[in-house]
Amino acid sequence: MKTVKLLSQNLENFKGLKKFSFVSNGKSVRILGDNATGKTTLFDNFNWLLFDKDSQNKKDFAIKSLESTGEEVHNLNHIGEATFDIDGTEVTLKKVYTEDWVQKRGAANKEFSGHKTKYYIDEVPKKRKEYVDFVAGIVEEELFKLITSPTYFNEQIKWQDRRKLLIDICGDISDEDVFASDNQLKGLELILKGRSLEDHRKVVAERRKIINEDLKMIPVRIDEVNKSFPEGSIDVEAVRNELADIETQIDANKTLINNIQNGQALQSKELELKKVENDLETVKRAFESDSKDKLYQLQAKLQEEQGNLKILDMKVAEQKRTTEFANSNIKRIEKDLVQLRDEWNQINSQQFDHVDECVCPTCEQDLPIDQVEAARQKALESFNAKKTSQLSEIDSKGKSIAQKKKQFIEDIEKSASNIEKMELIRSEKVEQIVKLTGETETLSGSLMEVSESPEYLKFMNMKLALEQEIVLIKNQSLQATQDIKDANIQLEAKKREVNAQIAQYASVDKLKARIQEYEDREEALTKEYQKLEHQVFLTEEFIRRKIELLTEKINSKFKLARFKLFDNQINGGLQEVCETTYNGVPYSSLNNAMRINVGLDIIETLSNHFGIVAPIFVDNAEAVTKLNAIDAQLISLVVSEEDKTLRVEEINND
Repeated sequence: MKTVKLLSQNLENFKGLKKFSFVSNGKSVRILGDNATGKTTLFDNFNWLLFDKDSQNKKDFAIKSLESTGEEVHNLNHIGEATFDIDGTEVTLKKVYTEDWVQKRGAANKEFSGHKTKYYIDEVPKKRKEYVDFVAGIVEEELFKLITSPTYFNEQIKWQDRRKLLIDICGDISDEDVFASDNQLKGLELILKGRSLEDHRKVVAERRKIINEDLKMIPVRIDEVNKSFPEGSIDVEAVRNELADIETQIDANKTLINNIQNGQALQSKELELKKVENDLETVKRAFESDSKDKLYQLQAKLQEEQGNLKILDMKVAEQKRTTEFANSNIKRIEKDLVQLRDEWNQINSQQFDHVDECVCPTCEQDLPIDQVEAARQKALESFNAKKTSQLSEIDSKGKSIAQKKKQFIEDIEKSASNIEKMELIRSEKVEQIVKLTGETETLSGSLMEVSESPEYLKFMNMKLALEQEIVLIKNQSLQATQDIKDANIQLEAKKREVNAQIAQYASVDKLKARIQEYEDREEALTKEYQKLEHQVFLTEEFIRRKIELLTEKINSKFKLARFKLFDNQINGGLQEVCETTYNGVPYSSLNNAMRINVGLDIIETLSNHFGIVAPIFVDNAEAVTKLNAIDAQLISLVVSEEDKTLRVEEINND
């Protein structure tokens, strides 16, 4: 068990308390004083010395002393100092918080630039990290606050962290222990199938949500189906027979129309017309084959030469662009060469300039001449080497871009040669295109259109005569055909009406089947939901039983304090909490004396678990007639109206 005792504490100019110190020699003491005399300030100073926070765990709080006007008092050292006995070894920690005043160049007075803190361990100045690491080596900050303040556990940390700390101290209850404690929970173990309880609750909750949504929609969907049922009733079979009669009449009328339109005379004339149309097509193909083949050949050759000329023009343009690109780059390169020559001349003209340092910068004594000369020689060599390197680099760049210029010149010469060759070829192509154009125009003008052919005109006249005869035959049967079509239009309207009646009643069986599906689905979902409800009940019983076992286990570690770890919800569910109680009364409703004693009980358990005892500051200790017995040093801060300044008295630890 590590033991930390406070041997003495000293503070100066801290939160309005100008100076106070006391020596406890590791024993319990009472510090008495009227309100606003600085009792809580001692505890604030103690926490600030260790962790840069006050007794309320606030990092930003006012340390500096104030004038009666409310202005800060400047140029004071704000000190916190304490000597500890740590397992028999004395250690003194000290922090000094001061203002930092800086006199800037040219200013008559110093200016305030902020604050700084100095750290000491056994009077030895330390860096902040060294100091913080040393304090952390004594005890971790959060644990130290837990075991030095009776109210810290219940009033300074979140209930979730309190709950976790209690479980860490007392150990959790395994699922196997919970299953073994209640026979009805063994069924839950089979339901989980290796899945965690929390994951299974999420799965069940999601499934219940989906089922609820489906169950809400099923009555709506059934209502929609009911609205689709037709009003009244009909003899569906009789209507179907009526439909068959209508379709028979329509088919008979269509056959009659076809027979009229496809009479023998009409068929004969249509066959003759088709033969004449085929003869016309044959004459047209033969005419075009004989007279236009040569024209097509000339046109194809002309198009080919025109395409070749376009390709050649594109190549010439490409060569010209290459020349323009090369000229542009040559101008840029010549500009870069001029710049490099200027840079080379500038560097080459540089002279070595060195100021000898003859005095040692550390001891301010004259340096030996040989060291001065060696330094000068080294500087000269460095200057020459750098100059040579820079000139060499410029030469290298110049040669590189000069080589690029040479390449661009070669590209220009090559492009000029290519353009010259292609211009000769282009001239030949133009002459060929002119020649082919003339031949094509001459041949095209001499060709005769197929419509001017005597044979074509003969068949065209035969076609016109046959078309007139066919029109005459059709007109004779047009009236009879129209009468039959009008009758069919009425039959089709009646058919649509009968079909609508049949379709309306044909869906009744489907609608009934759909309703039955919804009802079956509703029944299945209801059963599944009830099953999930039972699983929810089992999981909540599991949690309730686990928390009961856990609560019993945790409460067994304490003498006074008891802990409520869950709340029963209106819907029967459970909500995790962590509330300290005493004799069934919540911590928030306890009087100050009982809060302190319950806090001391919690500190005792924490100290035993973590193996460390530290001095405990009990603020408002005047409210307690008898402090809970605890094997630790107590610093009791007591309100005493008659003590206008702080007074210290030793008390018996028993």
